Amino acid sequence: MNAHTFTSDVAFTPTVKAIQTRKGSRKGYASAEERGGWRAHITPDLADFIAAQTSVFLSTANGEGQPYIQHRGGPAGFLKVLDEKTIGFADFSGNRQFITQGNLADNNQAFLFLIDYAHRQRVKIWGTARVVEDDAELLAKLMPQDYKARPEQVILFMVSAWDANCPQHIPQRFEAADVAAALAERDKRIERLEQEIARLRGASDGVAKG
Repeated sequence: MNAHTFTSDVAFTPTVKAIQTRKGSRKGYASAEERGGWRAHITPDLADFIAAQTSVFLSTANGEGQPYIQHRGGPAGFLKVLDEKTIGFADFSGNRQFITQGNLADNNQAFLFLIDYAHRQRVKIWGTARVVEDDAELLAKLMPQDYKARPEQVILFMVSAWDANCPQHIPQRFEAADVAAALAERDKRIERLEQEIARLRGASDGVAKG
């Protein structure tokens, strides 16, 4: 990736900046750039956010610039922070189209989009990526324990810059497992309350008969 004056230049090209100027937002972004701009390394807070994700969208483009987005999912922790610049995950066997792998062979620039609907948070990560084949040790390190999927290879993503967006327009949704756990806890509480009511009624009836 070409060197940039500011980390956000990975997205704010001269054309983008010209549009920002025309529409009145350039001054604010220029101030942010002067204050240091976007982060270029994975912070502890970002690492925690990454580790909690069960879903991610990986964007690549082929040699002609045609973009492609592919979803990747797994249990929380399937995305692993390997160091302050690198994210890795086991690439599970799927429909075997290999579009992402082909795109990365021609153009290593890539993008990760992470969204947490429950907390209405999203993170955009720019960087480069590569596919690693035939590295059994690395694959075993990245494979989620007891997860029922067949790992085929590894994808390593090298972070260039990242930005966290505001929650505006993100609908609040919850994981089915989290909802089921909350409902199960509610049902247990209702059962305990019903048992307590029955006990109190029994005690009251006993006093009345006495």
